[in-house]
Amino acid sequence: MTYRTVILRSHTAAALLLALSVSALLALCAVQRIPMADALVYRAEGSAVVTGRDLYGFTVTQWRLPATYPPFAAILFVPIGWLPLGLLKAVFVAGNAALLTLLVWLSCRFAGLRATLPAVCAASAAALWLEPVFQTLLFGQINLALACLVLWDLTRAPGAIGKGFALGIAAGVKLTPAVFILYLLVTRRVREGLTGLAAFAGTVLLGAVALPAASVEFWTRRVFETDRVGKAWIVDNQSLQGLVARGLGDPSPGLAWAVPAAALAVAGLWLARRVPDDRWGILLTAVTALLVSPISWSHHWVWCVPLIAVLVAEGRPRLATGVAVLFTARTLWLVPHQGDLDLRLSWWQQPLASPYPLLGVGLLVAMAVRRPVAPVPALPVPRGERNPRPGVRVG
Repeated sequence: MTYRTVILRSHTAAALLLALSVSALLALCAVQRIPMADALVYRAEGSAVVTGRDLYGFTVTQWRLPATYPPFAAILFVPIGWLPLGLLKAVFVAGNAALLTLLVWLSCRFAGLRATLPAVCAASAAALWLEPVFQTLLFGQINLALACLVLWDLTRAPGAIGKGFALGIAAGVKLTPAVFILYLLVTRRVREGLTGLAAFAGTVLLGAVALPAASVEFWTRRVFETDRVGKAWIVDNQSLQGLVARGLGDPSPGLAWAVPAAALAVAGLWLARRVPDDRWGILLTAVTALLVSPISWSHHWVWCVPLIAVLVAEGRPRLATGVAVLFTARTLWLVPHQGDLDLRLSWWQQPLASPYPLLGVGLLVAMAVRRPVAPVPALPVPRGERNPRPGVRVG
């Protein structure tokens, strides 16, 4: 058997494995008649822009879900507003499967791992069943698209033309990515941070020009209504507020959440600035944002993919496996969560109900006390690139 035949067979096997994994998900969606509720919200937002309907005055699906993103996002959703329901679901499943593969590739590049086609396909087939990724596909969410946009922009070479622009666009779609602009500023990459701020401001301006009434309503009112997104205390919410609310049995923990969240925000960005390379700086920023956001649904934690890649690159296979198991186990769905049972969990059920924020806090503590780890050897890059290892600061 020739080397070429072995390579061809490995590529074919990996591609078939990915196709089998996606097919299994499609079969599950068909059997369970998954509604893809978030995709339906996006579709309604796009239609509202075209028809002139009140963007923040409607709800869709049996769960009465409203529009919660800035007007700029609704403008981007216009094309999907024209898609029939069946085609819309197919586009979101196929698109998110492709985006997952892209995120795996970007994560390998980010971590310093060789991103061969068989490895990327096999890893994507496995990553599809990580709970945050799985939920993203089931809901028809855009988390993978935003994570790819952010990770691609942050791992571009220092001084690359327009670096930071994609971050601003991501923040214009869903406000949370704005924390990465702040990360650029606190790490003294002022030009890139200002580029991100300018791009974000451009999205706000575009929304104001195209949808003036909706823009005034969003930026003066809706942006502050965190309860509009959903109940903060349900197990779906894997932020610090969700953890505290369930731990105290209080649906509105107030200062009991706000004070620790503010402290974690400062500590997380300080640690992100302090670590010696961008791999952990970016991951700490992502985890900090997920922790301090009032609501971080479980599917927002797709940043587990680059986290696992970095742990593998650092030669920590057991820890990487443990993190993968934690994000696959779905313990948050095993505890009682019908009605208000989320607020009446036993002490031993609390860790099962809040695995992601507990991991996030643990990661921040571990990074605060850890010793520096030797950098991953640089991968060859094309001649002319200024950064010898994407994702790591130079100088």
